[in-house]
Amino acid sequence: MNRKVFIASLKTLLAGLVLSCAWQGASLGQAYPSRPLKLVNPWPAGGPADVVARLMGDRLSAALGQPVVVDNIPGAGAMIGTAAVAKAPADGYTLLFSHVGPMAISPHLQTSMAYDPVKDFAAITQLTSSPLVLLVRADLPIRSLGEFLGYAKANPGKLNMGSIGPGSTPHLSGELMRSMAGVTFVHVPYKGSAPLVTDMLGGQIDFAFLNIGGVQQQIDTGKLRALGMTSLKRSPLVPQLPAISEAIAGYEVNSWFGMAAPAGTPRPVIERLNAEFVKILKLPDVLAKLNQMGYDVDGTTPEQHAAKVREDLAKWSVVIKATGLPRQ
Repeated sequence: MNRKVFIASLKTLLAGLVLSCAWQGASLGQAYPSRPLKLVNPWPAGGPADVVARLMGDRLSAALGQPVVVDNIPGAGAMIGTAAVAKAPADGYTLLFSHVGPMAISPHLQTSMAYDPVKDFAAITQLTSSPLVLLVRADLPIRSLGEFLGYAKANPGKLNMGSIGPGSTPHLSGELMRSMAGVTFVHVPYKGSAPLVTDMLGGQIDFAFLNIGGVQQQIDTGKLRALGMTSLKRSPLVPQLPAISEAIAGYEVNSWFGMAAPAGTPRPVIERLNAEFVKILKLPDVLAKLNQMGYDVDGTTPEQHAAKVREDLAKWSVVIKATGLPRQ
């Protein structure tokens, strides 16, 4: 075989391989799924995350025509379940119900990680945003976001802030405000929101950042006063409350939930799942349920969600270093 014939044959072979791979990828996307899926929720059963994960699993099962089994693998701040998905086959049959904590905050609090939040996962979509609400106890002489910032600056270290633990989004919401607005306060960590709210109602804690779904009753009855939301823009759930970014430019804390798959999952599968989740989030009953729980609905593209993970990784790296929190 002369050189020209050899090169022509090689080009034909390569072209055939490319077409074959493209056809196989398209076929995979069309045939998928052919068996049950597993949706790993790295949080304990029974909590708000579990409610959302199971809601997504039920609707995805109906959309795909295959069972979607929600598998709770809690522990280590959701890192155990997250790591399990990172090690799973990249075939689209194991999905992760992801969260900003294990994906963008925990990597800055641990000396070693069993997964890389960027390299080990293929983003599917950001399902929801969960901005927190800035609350003060009702007997404080503070009735607006501007008054709060003015009081905190005029009384450095006088206010105490409760959180659900060091490194949690309620804690980091305050630390971000500290760094961006120059306010100082005393941080008082709790083991959950229930005892924190109890102490706020009792007058022991001055302010906190919490999910509005869990404190709406106290706000409605005037027992706690809501001053603003940690979303970059006003939340459609409570449009009367200002975004903190209106007073502190660029301020945002978003405790989002998302969907991801192991890195290397075929692109047609990612696109199919993204399309289905976007449709699910538009269903009236799903939208109503999520709004009732205090979540804004997103439904972003895979590229947008991947960018959000990288953005939050960079932001929380700076904030956590400033707090001096030790790595574990």
